[in-house]
Amino acid sequence: MMGDKKEQVRPLAISPTHELENPFSSSSSPSSKFKLHYRRRRHCILCCGCATATAAIVAVVLLVLALTVFKVKEPNITMNSLTLQNFQVALATPVTINLTVTADVSVKNPNAASFNFGNTTTSISYRGTTMGEVHGPPGEAPAHRTVRMNLTVDVLGDKLIGVPSLLGDVASGSLAVGSLTRVGGRVKIIGIIKRHVVVTMNCSFTVSVTTQSILDQRCVQHVKL
Repeated sequence: MMGDKKEQVRPLAISPTHELENPFSSSSSPSSKFKLHYRRRRHCILCCGCATATAAIVAVVLLVLALTVFKVKEPNITMNSLTLQNFQVALATPVTINLTVTADVSVKNPNAASFNFGNTTTSISYRGTTMGEVHGPPGEAPAHRTVRMNLTVDVLGDKLIGVPSLLGDVASGSLAVGSLTRVGGRVKIIGIIKRHVVVTMNCSFTVSVTTQSILDQRCVQHVKL
């Protein structure tokens, strides 16, 4: 009887072949590894495709904006008025002439970005001979805005006297005056597109000696982008 009880209490040995398999074990079959690798690869391909498509869309949008809204347009220079001041002729020996010319110049910026320009240069000529030159300060023309500048040129009297037809033109009451204005600057769009612009305007005037007003004006503008 004692032997039977001992045999009943003895635990049963578990055979190694009957160990339960853990479904969450790190070891998996080759087919499971292949599926996991395929999913990861597919996910990487989708991410790369989305990033490429986004970059392409952004590039196309920037290109369209650069060719339309942000296209660099030509700034315009306008000579609003040319006024003669302190015009005096002394017919003594030697003949002396005092003359100051004030030019009212406008710089119009038609671009969607500001136009930063350096020193402006304006020269005044009479019958092809340069009488004086003035340099204006640098400035900025905001987007779709116009900036006006008043430039004063002191005419060199000795050069003016050297023109043979001066006294005849003064007696007739009109002077043929020319001006050359040069403005160089840069248009910077969204911090990426930078274009250097040089605007040159050549004008010819017929100025009344008595009223010191412009009787006739012709201007030709040249822009270099």
